[in-house]
Amino acid sequence: ENGSGKTTLMKGILGLKPLQSGKITYPGVTPNKIGYLPQVIEIQKDFPASVMEVVLSGYVNQLNNRVFYPKSFKEKAIRNLKLLEIDHLVNTSFRNLSGGQRQRVLLARALCATETILFLDEPVASLDVNITKSLFELLGELNRKHGITIVMITHDVSDIIKYSTKVLRMNTEIDFYGSSDAYRHQFGGLD
Repeated sequence: ENGSGKTTLMKGILGLKPLQSGKITYPGVTPNKIGYLPQVIEIQKDFPASVMEVVLSGYVNQLNNRVFYPKSFKEKAIRNLKLLEIDHLVNTSFRNLSGGQRQRVLLARALCATETILFLDEPVASLDVNITKSLFELLGELNRKHGITIVMITHDVSDIIKYSTKVLRMNTEIDFYGSSDAYRHQFGGLD
């Protein structure tokens, strides 16, 4: 549901919004090792930078007073672009990309920040059915083959339960948390 607090919850988990109470910790994971792909806003679509510049910006929290990106960061950025099958776009302007290409670039950027946990806020919003399916398959592969935990906000419930192991559903409050199979059993008819 729109307005149920999903993005606010995610921002609280990430420390981008203050919590009303309590504390969230990630044992063994430092905050600068968490990847985050926020909702795309219109102004981001016209960002005047190359694909490589956008992807490298995922390392900003790891520069530690360095002015230039080290070779290892550039090499990993290229590996992420290859993994997402967009390495041929490395010198292309971000503003000239399609919606699906932009999402892959932003995902490559988020992957530069982490090898552990990735938070995605509606990464398939405004993408066509084929690109959405492709992105969900890619995220499933990142989880299975690379061991990256993925926490995602989406309205595409019928698609997400095909690729996820756990589902949390919110309608102003959390009204379900459990396995994808339990979700199918409780709410049915989503395939």
